[in-house]
Amino acid sequence: MSKVDIRRRRRAREPTRQRSNPGVAFLFGDSAGDCICISGYTSLEKNPEIATAIDRIAKMVASMTIHLMENRENGDVRIQNELSKKIDIYPNRNMTRSAFVHYVVKTMLLEGGGNAVVFPETRNGYLANLWPVPPGRVSFQPVGVMDYEILIDGTAYSPSELLHFTVNPETNYPWKGAGYRVSLADVAANLKQAAATEKAFMSSKWKPSIIVKVDGLTEEFSSPAGRQKLLNSYINTNEAGQPWFIPAEQFSVEQVKPLSLSDLALSDMVQMNKRTVAAILGVPPFVLGVGEFTRDSWNNFISTTIMPLAKAIEQELSRKLLLNPNWYFRFNSRSLYAYDLKDLAEIGDNQYIRGLMSGNEVRDWIGLPPKEGLDELIMLENFIPASMIGEQKKLLQNGGGEE
Repeated sequence: MSKVDIRRRRRAREPTRQRSNPGVAFLFGDSAGDCICISGYTSLEKNPEIATAIDRIAKMVASMTIHLMENRENGDVRIQNELSKKIDIYPNRNMTRSAFVHYVVKTMLLEGGGNAVVFPETRNGYLANLWPVPPGRVSFQPVGVMDYEILIDGTAYSPSELLHFTVNPETNYPWKGAGYRVSLADVAANLKQAAATEKAFMSSKWKPSIIVKVDGLTEEFSSPAGRQKLLNSYINTNEAGQPWFIPAEQFSVEQVKPLSLSDLALSDMVQMNKRTVAAILGVPPFVLGVGEFTRDSWNNFISTTIMPLAKAIEQELSRKLLLNPNWYFRFNSRSLYAYDLKDLAEIGDNQYIRGLMSGNEVRDWIGLPPKEGLDELIMLENFIPASMIGEQKKLLQNGGGEE
């Protein structure tokens, strides 16, 4: 038998050594339940604070109606046709506009990592459906310096063939969204650790309401059975509030204040992390239960967070779906702002008496149905029609009217 054969037979008898995974560890024994350390990947989708903030953003964007507008010499005019109806009411046969936009925004901010892809289906040159593509089926392939391809299940598409919505562009690939996963990862881990600490603290067995001090040298109290006998004999009672009768010489009862969550400063840490999540995603802290509601903060949230996302969707829809250069899509954001009904009525009254809004426009402004005879523009000075403003008696000259 050769030396090579002997080595082979020795190696065959030796047990196989498997390389251990340094990222996985197991804890056995009774002490495993007392460990409150978390490990592994923290999913942003399952974090309550992050999911709440993103869901609020998605709902706000999805609640706005989408108008098809046209640029004209005297201003922009809303167009109502089958295309505007398709985009604003049923972008595909299975989803409403609200569900469709909610999915797009949520995908951009969470699962899509800053990207959301929609496949436009056409029939005979007309738009039939807008199908959102799940992010797990989408990948992006750079082509050259500034171009790229979108792969759906391995099939390559040009960016001009699909709707590609992005948020927070990447540095190396400006056409691709980066999202907020990196910024939120550490905060999500801290919030998960805080929740685990609170749960473990509240369910911990090391939180006695009182401590009984006994003589440990006494043989009766040195064993668990003896201490249990003490509880049964002197402390366990049949009714709440019943007094205890204990021997003064053998042990004494002391009141002990247990450690609380405020002692751990857990609440302050959680609030700080919630404020960090709110700052990264651009939502007011009171959305996550920190602080109080203010109208200015809410209106600022609409202007600085909701509308930029809406603009990104507007521009992608306009440049990919519209052939007329004078047409564009616009989200109607007026209903999102925190207005007081008194303020709306005052604005409408001021516009009405200056001839800038008709009576029915003012009624629509404050949510009332139109009425007959309120479609003309009037101006202050006896509230006459705007077309007759030059026929007032005090403006007539050279004896053209009665004094």
